[in-house]
Amino acid sequence: MPAPRKYPDELRERAVREVRSTGRPIAHVAKDLGIHKEALRGWVRQAEADTGERDDRLTTAEREELRQLRRENAELRRANEILKATSAFCAAELDRPRTRPTR
Repeated sequence: MPAPRKYPDELRERAVREVRSTGRPIAHVAKDLGIHKEALRGWVRQAEADTGERDDRLTTAEREELRQLRRENAELRRANEILKATSAFCAAELDRPRTRPTR
């Protein structure tokens, strides 16, 4: 489970909207809203990537897809390891000589 966000989504949206609509420097908007300027800078960059203005970052949708694919990949790797171990166990059982019970 991810850590809780320090700033609410509404504040993030408002801050990004203010920087983009007014053209004021990020540091000034951040100070006015009580936000760390580097946090706001990252939000603005992400908003620019989401709207196609930047191509040096993944969009939010691409990030989520990548996160999901990595999670799925890890799950498949775990399942594969379980299947390998089960296969090796079953093969060892089949190769073991069987003894007949004595009467």
